[in-house]
Amino acid sequence: MRALLDTHVFLWWITDSPKLSSRAREIISDGGNTLYLSAASGWEMVVKARLGKLELPGNPVAFIFEQLSANDIIELPVRMNHTLHVYSLPPHHRDPFDRLLVSQAQLEILPIISADKQIAEYDVKVIW
Repeated sequence: MRALLDTHVFLWWITDSPKLSSRAREIISDGGNTLYLSAASGWEMVVKARLGKLELPGNPVAFIFEQLSANDIIELPVRMNHTLHVYSLPPHHRDPFDRLLVSQAQLEILPIISADKQIAEYDVKVIW
């Protein structure tokens, strides 16, 4: 299975948070699955870290890359077609980071592992 991790899911996974659903934990821990983290999630994390809304240990940039490597998660680049496709999405969600994740999931045909109920309003498979 291939799947895109929502930003909060990535953070909950690396911190072993009890907020992570058992289904999400099962999929992420299965080494046979291919997991992706959007570059938009990286952007979201460093923006929130800079604003003091998210605490990451040490250098956030190094930490995120270390966690991607340690957890065998592949970076999903943001391409022009991903950003332009956001225009066609209905306004279910106001968060620009989440709208970009939905766009990537649709265009790359990836389910999103997410606890965000608003994402499920889009034409995208959500796993939770």
